[in-house]
Amino acid sequence: MIEGLFRETILLILTWILIIFAAGAALGLLLLLFSLVSVFQNAPTLNSRQFQPGQLPSNEEPLKKTELTVVVPAYNEAANIKVCLRSILASDPPCNNWRVLLVDDGSTDETVQVASDVASALKLEEGRFRIFNAAPRPLAQRWVGKNWACSRAMELVSSTWVLFVDADVELDPATLKRALTQAIEEEADLLSLVPRINCSCSAEWMVQPIMACLLAVGFPIKAANDPAESTAFAAGPFMLFRRSTYEEIGGHRALADVVIEDLALARRIKGAGFRLRYLLGLDALQLQMYDNFPALWEGWSKNWFLGLDSNIVKAIGASTLVFWMFTGPWLVLFIIIVSLLWIPFYGALLIAFGLSIIGVLLQFILRLWTRQKFEVPLTNWWLMSAGGILVGLLGPTSVWRTLTGRDWTWKGRSLA
Repeated sequence: MIEGLFRETILLILTWILIIFAAGAALGLLLLLFSLVSVFQNAPTLNSRQFQPGQLPSNEEPLKKTELTVVVPAYNEAANIKVCLRSILASDPPCNNWRVLLVDDGSTDETVQVASDVASALKLEEGRFRIFNAAPRPLAQRWVGKNWACSRAMELVSSTWVLFVDADVELDPATLKRALTQAIEEEADLLSLVPRINCSCSAEWMVQPIMACLLAVGFPIKAANDPAESTAFAAGPFMLFRRSTYEEIGGHRALADVVIEDLALARRIKGAGFRLRYLLGLDALQLQMYDNFPALWEGWSKNWFLGLDSNIVKAIGASTLVFWMFTGPWLVLFIIIVSLLWIPFYGALLIAFGLSIIGVLLQFILRLWTRQKFEVPLTNWWLMSAGGILVGLLGPTSVWRTLTGRDWTWKGRSLA
């Protein structure tokens, strides 16, 4: 009798642990959903007006005097550069005087050859496109990421505006025109666009939808656009600067050893009292970040710890919370189903089962919302359950790599 009572007590304790775990996950997902709806209610967007192809907007006087240089830093981007470059070079003219500068940052693949072939096929007018070799990085100074390539590019830029576009981005034909026009009209010093994220592999379907939600809540778009708020954020794949302002804050050269340079540039812009515009541009550009799991793991482990203010508690706590919310409900369901092989189904277990089902449904609703807002399809929505495991492991991995410098790389280049 005592043995049976002990067994029932243990089962009850374990069941209540499952109930609390499932309830916490459901509550977290509910709060995340409400936060996202609040953040994106009336979020600022890139103007959607239509322009006639090949013509400047009706208020074209400012654009007649405007000059734009589009800078594309590239390192081993042979797989992406064709789509990116074609979309940029085939753009509707954003102003009378514009050009594209591809900066090769020491690529060892066919990036330069592919880019040359694209330019040749388009039969561009003279001066429209140039490939520039960034040259080896100085050994006396630590340069990370694309900072060296962007800094070298600016030695050739004299235009009034400069746009930095990542090589894994594809632009809509009217994007340059829309962005430049709005930047001028709103007197922006930096205009950055939130892209539509495309997922091409299972690893991306696991992680990218989760990361998009976390970034949206962590860096609220309305707060980023409010001069009275300290929050600042910009999306590195598309950053349009007034050149004079870019130079005044020091540009990429002042951030040579900064890994998350887009966030640092946005903070410098806003901190110096300049105007930051961070806008939804889902219909204007799309981003394909990672082709496989190793690339995704390298990329997010590079940024996670730094993006959470280099705070160990924040970094590990946030990754643990993601695991709890996204893997937790599925884990509880699995434990309950397996346990039914040995124990009968009883009332308290039904509560845990119901709460875990609610958690799974909330994940599905979250993806429904992201489909409506971010145009992320429901494809493989259930893979976020595995994504919670990956992000849960990502926190300690990012902390370890960043603090020790071991395996802390970007595209194979050491960041230590």
